[in-house]
Amino acid sequence: MLEKLGCFVNKHKGDEKVNINLAIELCKNENEESIKDIIKGLKNKNKDIANDCIKVLYEIGYRKPELISKYSQDFLILLSSKNNRLVWGAMIALKTIVATNPDEIFNNIKIIINGYKKGGTITIDNAIRVLSELASINNKYEKEIFPILLNHLETCEIKNLPQRAERIIVCVNVNNEDMFLKTINKRVDDLSSSQLSRINKLKKQLLP
Repeated sequence: MLEKLGCFVNKHKGDEKVNINLAIELCKNENEESIKDIIKGLKNKNKDIANDCIKVLYEIGYRKPELISKYSQDFLILLSSKNNRLVWGAMIALKTIVATNPDEIFNNIKIIINGYKKGGTITIDNAIRVLSELASINNKYEKEIFPILLNHLETCEIKNLPQRAERIIVCVNVNNEDMFLKTINKRVDDLSSSQLSRINKLKKQLLP
């Protein structure tokens, strides 16, 4: 199966079409053995192969998360990888399977938070998505996670505030919306007009 990866089929750097098409094929066939081969490829010493494998896997996750849901531990392990491509790719993969495997991901919340603290922009953004999706599932998850999300809104770069607030709103409800709005309102004076417009649009989703 690895011979179908982009690094073998097309040597043109940055062309991900081959990997996306492979993901589509695997979703169509629901070929579990081939998906296992792709999972094993994450450990390949050849970075091109490993990078292609994580791309295929999260593209599967976008389309049929149930096909990769049971591999959450493989993705969690990658969050400590020295290969940044695998780190942010793994966080994307975890984001795609939150709804299908929430308990196992929540049970490893410390690993997610550690990845969030140490990660680059893409890793952080998708970690916020993972945390927000988890917090939206039940009160137990929300109680532990929502303070972390509020702290992020207080401390993230101002240019990222609208986008991160848009991520987090999925777990905002009648019990926590006041805290959410209060946190955002502390920073509105520093927003550009376009950024403020995005924030105001969010507020309209919450306020009567």
